[in-house]
Amino acid sequence: MGFSTDCIHAGQEPEPTTGAVSVPIFQTSTYVQPELGRHKGFEYARTQNPTRFATEAALAALERGKHGHCFASGMSAIDTVFRLLKSGDHVIAGENMYGGSYRLFSKVLEKFGLQFTYVDTSKIEEVKKAFRPETKILYLETPTNPMMTITDIAMCAELAHAKGAMVVVDNTFCSPYLQRPIELGADIVLHSTTKFLNGHSDSVGGVVITTTDELGQQIGFLQNAVGAILSPFDSWLVMRGIKTLAVRMKRHEENGQAMANYLAHHAKVKKVYYPGLPDHPQHELAKRQMNGFGAVISFELGSYENAKKFLDRVKLCSLGESLGGVETLISHPESMTHASVPLDTRTRLGITPGLVRISVGIEDIEDLIADLENAFEA
Repeated sequence: MGFSTDCIHAGQEPEPTTGAVSVPIFQTSTYVQPELGRHKGFEYARTQNPTRFATEAALAALERGKHGHCFASGMSAIDTVFRLLKSGDHVIAGENMYGGSYRLFSKVLEKFGLQFTYVDTSKIEEVKKAFRPETKILYLETPTNPMMTITDIAMCAELAHAKGAMVVVDNTFCSPYLQRPIELGADIVLHSTTKFLNGHSDSVGGVVITTTDELGQQIGFLQNAVGAILSPFDSWLVMRGIKTLAVRMKRHEENGQAMANYLAHHAKVKKVYYPGLPDHPQHELAKRQMNGFGAVISFELGSYENAKKFLDRVKLCSLGESLGGVETLISHPESMTHASVPLDTRTRLGITPGLVRISVGIEDIEDLIADLENAFEA
């Protein structure tokens, strides 16, 4: 089936009792068993829920994976993947990633004996040098948050597999509409479903998509054992969101490209970070690896004072932490999403006091540009 068809139908069979087109919200904590030792496939809602199962199946199909498991947040999804490891195992991770991921790695997982090396994963030689005999995972974000650096997933997968390591990719910025890492060799794909998959800024969740029965069983065991599951209602919200994923992402993509072009030619913008611009260092790689360039853009205004004046004046764009909603969301990475990253690291990566990140929504692009023009007057 085509991608748009899968968005609407994959994992979402009509409910058998009534024929309901929309999978119902099975808002129950437990299930009655006909007799001792026999049940209908459902025992307890932490372990099994039909609404969550349908959402998990749909997301696995969209990423071309084998199994999907949904969690209460994107961070709980990431945390669960790293529970596959044991003390002493080593992880190579991109040096520029979401601040919450870095906080989990450096402040929590290292306490349990996991070792992390951070490199610029867009430079394959740096990745090669970082491998150790105990390396078990190569963890990638591409594009990175917020500097929009692109990593060659296929090349990294070939290298990691030769070393006996898995490749885990956070695909939140792209959604499977724009990029499918499993088709490029990744073993596990992660999303914060809060973002483009849900798309309406009304649900928090995460998903882990695996490529083998063994990995699927391991993640499923951890999902049940640890218990950070996605609720039935949030599962339904994500499933409702992905029905329109293809049409939303097409509009996000069109608006994102137009906004990037506008910012790239604005006199008050020092630099624009967006893989769809020809001067982006990995523009050609993005063209090969992705089916578009997305709707997340970062741009430099030169100082905290400039960024504050600008962000205080936007009206149509919503100042807040998150991305991927139908509404345009704008943020200040240094003080918001990446505040947990050490100052010297932020400075080295370019996450400066003057950096602004915008997730372009599906509004009329003329209205969004007019809103930014008004803010630039400050």
